[in-house]
Amino acid sequence: MPQRCLVGGRCTAQTHTVHQAQQTEVEQLLSNGCSLVTFTNGTKTAVSSEQKTRTVTFFNGDVTHILEDGKVVHYYASSQTTHTTYPTGVEVLHFPNKQIEKRHPGGKREILFPDQTIKHLEPDGSERTIFPDGTIVQLSPCGEKMVDFPNGQREVHTSQYKRREYPDGTVKTIFPNGRQETKYASGRVHIKENSESKSSSPSTSSSSSSLLQSAN
Repeated sequence: MPQRCLVGGRCTAQTHTVHQAQQTEVEQLLSNGCSLVTFTNGTKTAVSSEQKTRTVTFFNGDVTHILEDGKVVHYYASSQTTHTTYPTGVEVLHFPNKQIEKRHPGGKREILFPDQTIKHLEPDGSERTIFPDGTIVQLSPCGEKMVDFPNGQREVHTSQYKRREYPDGTVKTIFPNGRQETKYASGRVHIKENSESKSSSPSTSSSSSSLLQSAN
């Protein structure tokens, strides 16, 4: 198994100093076979004896691990964030508040929040959020929203109306002008328009449906 070198006090078998323009680097060959290069600005690079892994410790506290399988793990000291990049192009970020974000090469993102809420963001601008209680909220690129509740109800928000659908088949719709329409599973339709209120039987529900279509 490749050995990851740790930057720390070790016995050295050999020390080599190289002077470059405005910079000096000291290369040490450690007793475990790893090499350690220290720059004048405080940055240190440790390479495993097999030359397969590399660890860079920057002067500002950031640390980068380059592993044999091509995975790169970078730790940002200032934000306490870990950023892992895989050979496939997938990136995973771990934030100090336990939030995790996964980024895919095609632009898709997944965010896992500390309360276990999961948000999926698509390249086309659409979103899908799953809450711990089972509620699912979907946003379309044009801004329309659909909410599915654990009790079977569904709520739809568009620029033309807000609609609530119930498991028993009842549908309540509110339009921007204040008009409200409730359509029951039996076919009966109740319409409330400002201060007026009227109901229709199944035989007249077709005319009410045409009103809904015209309102849309």
